[in-house]
Amino acid sequence: MNSNAYPGGVEDDWLAAVAAVRRDLDEHGPPRTPRGAPDFATVTLPQLDCDRVRDLLVEEHVGTVVEVGLAYARSALAIGEALLRAGSRTPRHVVIDPFQHTAYDGVGWDLLRDAGLDDVAELVTEPSQRFLPRLVDAGFAADAAFVDGSHHFHNVFVDLVFLGEIVRPGGLVLLDDVCWPSVGAAAAYFETNLGWRPVPDALTGGTTDPASGRPRTRAYRLPEPRPTPDFKEFRAFC
Repeated sequence: MNSNAYPGGVEDDWLAAVAAVRRDLDEHGPPRTPRGAPDFATVTLPQLDCDRVRDLLVEEHVGTVVEVGLAYARSALAIGEALLRAGSRTPRHVVIDPFQHTAYDGVGWDLLRDAGLDDVAELVTEPSQRFLPRLVDAGFAADAAFVDGSHHFHNVFVDLVFLGEIVRPGGLVLLDDVCWPSVGAAAAYFETNLGWRPVPDALTGGTTDPASGRPRTRAYRLPEPRPTPDFKEFRAFC
């Protein structure tokens, strides 16, 4: 696909190509599963949740999205579809995954290319904790972020620190696997101390954690303007 045609309006065949790749991935799984790679069903966001993420981002009229974690590209394809449907003349999708060409043998990126989304997306194959600070230094801004990378507390925390500067005030950060204690604890700091607000019913109908019954993915609205709290006002978050 050629993004030069995009300013005149979203091409039906472009959206159809994305939909076809998404449908095939849902029905048949990835074209290959590299030896030793995580299981597709375990590591990817379920298709129902991907549809909820897509619809929410379209409602937000996003033009630029940062995604941490690509794997088999299930969520990335949904985000790419959202960017096409949202109507931006210059859609941009920055996808960060240091394991895409090693553990996953490039499967996710191949699927994005099959859908013609390599005109919109760019793949960064270094750890997000190293790359996101450079985006901040470059003055890069996004409308939203989707985070499904490392589930170690310290890595999630660092990702959210820098995404809090990259995502515009009033924008969204979507965080997968918040039911995991390490991920939920990292998110709790930003909710408790920096005013990140869970968006009620933003992803209604999505997958819930069998153990807790809580949603797997949560959307946070960033405060506007960005707060600058005094360190003396710190509140415990765990």
